[in-house]
Amino acid sequence: MVMANEPSKKQTQSFLRAKFAEIGIQPRAKLGQNFLIDLNLQHALVDAADLQQNDVVLEVGTGTGSLSALMAPRVASVVTVEVDANLHALAGEELSHFDNIRMLQFDVLKNKNHLAPQLLEAVKAELDAESGRCFKLVANLPYHVATPLMSNLLMLDWPPRQMTVTIQKELADRIVARPKTKDYGALSVWMQCQCRTEILRVMSPSVFWPRPKVTSAIIQVTLDQRLRDRIADRAYLHQFARSMFFHRRKFLRSELLSAYKNRLGKPEVDAVIGEMGLLPTARAEELTVDQMLDLCGRMRAAVGD
Repeated sequence: MVMANEPSKKQTQSFLRAKFAEIGIQPRAKLGQNFLIDLNLQHALVDAADLQQNDVVLEVGTGTGSLSALMAPRVASVVTVEVDANLHALAGEELSHFDNIRMLQFDVLKNKNHLAPQLLEAVKAELDAESGRCFKLVANLPYHVATPLMSNLLMLDWPPRQMTVTIQKELADRIVARPKTKDYGALSVWMQCQCRTEILRVMSPSVFWPRPKVTSAIIQVTLDQRLRDRIADRAYLHQFARSMFFHRRKFLRSELLSAYKNRLGKPEVDAVIGEMGLLPTARAEELTVDQMLDLCGRMRAAVGD
């Protein structure tokens, strides 16, 4: 493995402006190209991930390669993906001397519900290359891929042990939200029923170039196998949680009747609600993650799925 000097000049605003002008490109807003230019925060992100020599790290959004260069000396392998061909080429120049960085150029999403097969194949190959390797996601995520990427990774039979990423703070708030709050919803349930979630740091737009219009955050999502083992069918739970929050202000009873239309009637739905000790006026946003998981299991059993 090649050791590298710290990338002290590789992602400052002045460096990026000069480099982009030199090759005649501009950041592309539609691809979420907001580069983290505070070098202390780059280090904070990597340090928070607690990288080890047996880790295989997935990075989505290679950018100029600054974060990959910071992580590579600490881990077994970095699999980094960039959708932009110009940035992929630029990062390739910066990272060419590393022998443990695997660079890929494509969209990580096949569609909003599925990750690109070639991404999964690349990560799995690195994990299988040596016994005892550990999968982690560490990235300054483009905002538009953050939700489907993190959600779909948790659908895998071999999900990341930990995800340490920068995302839009609004999204981070939804991931860590508690019941009876405005941010609590299907994503909160999906992430928290499998993981421990924590916002580590809030970041102002000024630490990025170009500046986004929103505040960002570093969030850490740590897999808890004990929690995950309670789930009988992850795909079923994922769809169930989404259906329960489809109309936030509806009573839970109405949401259940709508979700199980032509499969369960009012008496069956009322029986399940009653067995759980819930009031007919309860709403999904009032249920804890454990209660939502319990309700999902009961409804699944009631319809025989």
